[in-house]
Amino acid sequence: MRIFFTSLMAFFLSGLAGGLVAQQLAVATHAQEEYILVFMTSVLVTIVATIVFFIAQLFSNAPTIINWVALCAIVLFVLIGFGLIGWTFSQPIGKRQWGGDLPIIAGLVLPSLATVLVHWLFVRWRLRRGLVKAQVGA
Repeated sequence: MRIFFTSLMAFFLSGLAGGLVAQQLAVATHAQEEYILVFMTSVLVTIVATIVFFIAQLFSNAPTIINWVALCAIVLFVLIGFGLIGWTFSQPIGKRQWGGDLPIIAGLVLPSLATVLVHWLFVRWRLRRGLVKAQVGA
């Protein structure tokens, strides 16, 4: 039951963190309707991260698995960011929209990174507290 409540709280906290980062980026870049995609992606990343970290907590060596999951997710989103920036640079000079493309790229990558980091920090913290209580009680 502890794993379930840990995942539930991590879902709310990481969703809040990702949403706040997306909102601040939207305000800073004077975004319009196109930022709906960013908010939808933020929710999707939060749901997927919750499921993946929940499954990672079920393993016998959960701290190691959780660290690897977080590292893989961070590397994935950084590579996605570099890929999107590379795609922007690959466009012909007349079609590049620096004012339109880069805020969306930042909006897709930065809230996702914030979501994964907050989720990882919370799950790791709760898992350590549970391991300490189990060792003291044994």
